Amino acid sequence: MARASSRTASTGDMVRSLVVILLPLIAITYFFTRTPDGPDVKTVEWAPVLVQARDQAPYPVLAPRAVPPAWRATQVTWVPQGRAYLNGEPSPRNLWELGFLDADNTFVELVQGDLEARELVEDKTREGLADGSSDVAGDTWDRRISADERTRSLVRTADGATTIVVGDLSYGALESFASTLATD
Repeated sequence: MARASSRTASTGDMVRSLVVILLPLIAITYFFTRTPDGPDVKTVEWAPVLVQARDQAPYPVLAPRAVPPAWRATQVTWVPQGRAYLNGEPSPRNLWELGFLDADNTFVELVQGDLEARELVEDKTREGLADGSSDVAGDTWDRRISADERTRSLVRTADGATTIVVGDLSYGALESFASTLATD
């Protein structure tokens, strides 16, 4: 039978035991509480696609005259009617889409299409409900808000196309972006 040690624990023994317990706790705490780096955002060059859309679209294609320096273009699409679009299905309309992440990493999108406007508006506004109107540079835009009140949209039909500016932003921010849109 083993005999219990009558030796008293020294201060060194207690410090070593404490280190053995604390090191894994510190490592675990660091691992679970550190903030990861921001997501790696892929930007796109949208100007060449804009030139193509303006050349091929049967309606005046809008784009911002100037984009704030902190904004990053993350999506650009030009799909002529009948060409493969989502899931390889032919596009029911001539479709222009341009999306940006603003300085706060909030997505804002410009969408234009010439056919089946109701479906386009329902899809892009997240089935937004009518919420009044906005005057932007003398043009009236219909306001829409999603059922969860997170996504706001401005919708305008003119010159053979339906234009939508949409994002999880205030109407004021969307109006400010819409005021930069031009055909030149």
